[in-house]
Amino acid sequence: MSRDHVRSAERADGAAPSDAPTETPFLELLARGAPVDAYEQPVLLARAEGRPDETVVALERAKLLALRVRAELEGRRRREAELSALFETAHDLAGLRDLDSVLRAIVQRARSLLGTDVAYLSLNDPTRGDTYMRVTEGSVAARFQQLRLGMGEGLGGLVAQTARPYVTDDYFKDDRFQHTHAIDAGVRDEGLVAILGVPLMLGRHVIGVLFAADRRARVFEREQIALLGSFAALAAAAIDTANLLTETRSALAGLERANEIIRDRSGVIERASDVHDRLTELVLRGGGVHDVAAAVSQVLDGTVEFTEAADTPQGPLETSRAEGHAVRHKDDWIAAVAAGGELLGALVLRGHPGLDPVDQLTLERAAMVTSLLLLARRSAADAEQRVRGELLDDLLDARDRDPRLLRERAARLHADLDATHVVLAARLDGPAADAEQEADARRRLWSAASHLAATRHGLAAARDGGTVLLLPLRTGDTATALARRTARHLGTAVHEAVTVGASAPVRDLAAHPDAVATAYAEGRRCLEALRLLGRAGDGAAAQDFGFLGLLLAGDRDVAGFVDRTIGQVVAYDERRGTDLVRTLDAYFTCGMSPARTKDELHVHVNTVAQRLERVGRLLGDDWQSPARALEIQLALRLHGLSAAERR
Repeated sequence: MSRDHVRSAERADGAAPSDAPTETPFLELLARGAPVDAYEQPVLLARAEGRPDETVVALERAKLLALRVRAELEGRRRREAELSALFETAHDLAGLRDLDSVLRAIVQRARSLLGTDVAYLSLNDPTRGDTYMRVTEGSVAARFQQLRLGMGEGLGGLVAQTARPYVTDDYFKDDRFQHTHAIDAGVRDEGLVAILGVPLMLGRHVIGVLFAADRRARVFEREQIALLGSFAALAAAAIDTANLLTETRSALAGLERANEIIRDRSGVIERASDVHDRLTELVLRGGGVHDVAAAVSQVLDGTVEFTEAADTPQGPLETSRAEGHAVRHKDDWIAAVAAGGELLGALVLRGHPGLDPVDQLTLERAAMVTSLLLLARRSAADAEQRVRGELLDDLLDARDRDPRLLRERAARLHADLDATHVVLAARLDGPAADAEQEADARRRLWSAASHLAATRHGLAAARDGGTVLLLPLRTGDTATALARRTARHLGTAVHEAVTVGASAPVRDLAAHPDAVATAYAEGRRCLEALRLLGRAGDGAAAQDFGFLGLLLAGDRDVAGFVDRTIGQVVAYDERRGTDLVRTLDAYFTCGMSPARTKDELHVHVNTVAQRLERVGRLLGDDWQSPARALEIQLALRLHGLSAAERR
């Protein structure tokens, strides 16, 4: 919040702006996220110092504005967390496999966000005419977990009966609902005091109640009631989806039985059966979408193509998806390829206006098989990405230290942990408009990294707001070159700048899994160094940072640094028996003065000049520049220390 903004806010409150920078201490408090009581300190300090009254008043105004900004920021952070939890729950619902798992996740997130001791969910039993506990989180009392509430009994029974949220600050003192011995005993066993209950609605029908409760008196705010209501809506949707899936499976089973009857009674269906066999064989052989289109083209004696949803006429495509049948469009027939409401594309039969019902059914069945193939391929890719990420997580966290098991798991993914690898830390550097876009960008980065790892026989995992990759290093390749190629590849894939820091090559990872975590830390340090140096979108390893690489590298490759910096001078002395290293050391010790250097070495100044000229030819014309001179002096010192150790 700028000073102008604060003064504008002061003018909006009807107060005259202060000439003194009264907002500065409060901006600093906001920047570091200080607690509320810290905002009183600048005012107290001003009074203690005897500052003028107008200064104290201005500080009071600035304090109130800062507290208002702090409250707004806290509210936004809380709402962001709430929206994130709702998004994650909706994602769980979209991939619904186990109803109990989804409901448990909803209850857990509701308890976490509302900060209550207990959260639980009950469902209505139409047969018995009551409601019963389905999922609990934080509960410790067995009798409470097995409660059944009659309609109108207890707070939950009242919510289930009236289809309205109810909240009580003190359950046992609240007489708005009917208390029963069984319910009160269960609540007392659990030690609950404040309870909030919201209905689970399908249309206008209540199917259950979602609760949040504390073991102390508490007032639930309106936003918290609304948040719990949102979770209740997701829980109701999960239950409805599970019911629909059951009905769908039942309907599919019924259709299959009907299909068997038709095949037995009609010779015409033999043709459809033949198509079914062909498609089944294709699926079992691992055929793809275009193989299905080619097979159907032969059966229908026409041209069948798979098209993306965006490349298909939208009107007929939407009609086909809604009706579940192939739709004629001019001289073509379009069968939507969809799954779970998601349009994946279409099968289009070209130039075939006349189509009998059996051929239409064939096209529709091929579209269904195509959707299954696309979903299976997507699921397989997701599963492989998760498995690769789990193995890399285990290597990074060093949970599984058995080399044999690590090698077996890697071999199943066509990765060789005995080969030389480089650990790469990758992160996006483009600005994100909001949290949702940032999360989407991270998912795209992880997906691109996982694909790259799979094609390179490596591993990838999402970590620390970015992605970590473990890629094999080919013969003749370097960590620097690999980092730069990876940065370009990922940046092209996600259409954003991706910065990549690389570790030094690591070996024998199965026997030494700790080396992966150490290498990852080195890669992250290189990544941060690139970002600090303004090299976003680039890739580098520790050796690319000169003497800074000694600080970045995990193994502190002193010998490598010395060799890269003054190795040619050392080698020249060893070959020729010259004294260039000693001359160079004396030159820097004497403040880069040839005159003082010749006194130090007891030689003629021309000898010093000739030796330094030779050094320049070996190290390059810029060897006396400040950056190079610093690196050379450090290398000389390290070389001297290593020589002393050898003696």
